Amino acid sequence: MEYDVVVVGAGPTGSMAAKYAAKAGARVLMIEEHAAIGQPVQCAGLISTRAFEGCEVPETLSRHAIRGANIHAPDGRILTVDGKRTMAYVIDRGELDQAMALEALKSGVASLVKTRFSGLRRQGSDVIIAALSQGEPIEIRTRVVIGADGLQSAVGRLAGLERVQTVLTCAQAEVYADVAHPDFVDLYLGQDVAPGFFAWVIPTRSGTVRIGLCSTQRSLDRLGPLIERLSPRYATSLLHFSAGGIPIGPPPCTAAAGTLIVGDAAGHVKPTSGGGIYPGTLCAKIAGTVAAEAAAQENASKDALMAYDTRWRSEIGRELETGLRIREGFNKLSDDDLNYIIRALDDEHTLDIISKYGDMDRPSIVLRKLLLSTKAPRLLKLIRPMIKLGIVKRGS
Repeated sequence: MEYDVVVVGAGPTGSMAAKYAAKAGARVLMIEEHAAIGQPVQCAGLISTRAFEGCEVPETLSRHAIRGANIHAPDGRILTVDGKRTMAYVIDRGELDQAMALEALKSGVASLVKTRFSGLRRQGSDVIIAALSQGEPIEIRTRVVIGADGLQSAVGRLAGLERVQTVLTCAQAEVYADVAHPDFVDLYLGQDVAPGFFAWVIPTRSGTVRIGLCSTQRSLDRLGPLIERLSPRYATSLLHFSAGGIPIGPPPCTAAAGTLIVGDAAGHVKPTSGGGIYPGTLCAKIAGTVAAEAAAQENASKDALMAYDTRWRSEIGRELETGLRIREGFNKLSDDDLNYIIRALDDEHTLDIISKYGDMDRPSIVLRKLLLSTKAPRLLKLIRPMIKLGIVKRGS
């Protein structure tokens, strides 16, 4: 079995990388270890409108519009941020994964499910991939392998690439619930809820909510008490449960001879929200294109494939680095600091700025607008926590 490019993993980034490699003229095979693409689901399913557009799936894909968020401070104060337009969609990740895989197949990609990657070795200028397909061992010869195989990426490890910098643990349950404002999500901050990150309640179009949290400490242990705290009714109407990890911080390099890694495997995740679809699919398009070019030129050396690493960092590297600094600083904040920030932001003009410039994918934009605002003197209160976050330097 021989292909120009082999993609390991058929999630959104894998399907997008495969699609773009095929569009660039490569013969592409995508392999998926599970029997069905899109399963199991390990995602909150909230994506920005930009991310949805970037997935390049039909507009008919089912989704639920979200326009704003209620942010709950540790002291109970609620900051309501109304985008006054559709800011995000709640999607069914299984449906999205399948739709993206179908678009890849329409572009000429071949695929195998229930096919588990088990190893790779270099042979001359090629890569020989070992896998178990339907329980039978197979070998696949290729010029370039793209690892879209998640945060534990066996492809990246066997290629000698370093792992992501940090992994957060996450847990989520879907429950039946009556929701007063189905176009708003709720976010909860505080050391007793989700130290190091946040918890969420996300309404869906089917009359359920997804309750979850991501944390640096025992997320699984914290989910039950969170559900009980929000509503005893939630605890007795569970429909689905999932747990997983979120990789934060890309490794120093995402390319090796004959190999690229993308998506969770490469830390292509927004450090401020944990969302990976927007940065992952953006980088996947670059990965697929570069891999196809390398295969066509019969040059899959590390130097040739480093074009991918350079290009994705040029596109989104700075934003990921800024997000990482924000998240690292966020971990330094006490509950009193968080309460202080929420109070400072709870101002009509400030909320107008957030509504106008708020961007789930590029949070640095609204931070700069807030700090440069001359019409909201109370924003000076943010200087102290911003210094603590490392976004503003003392004396600047």
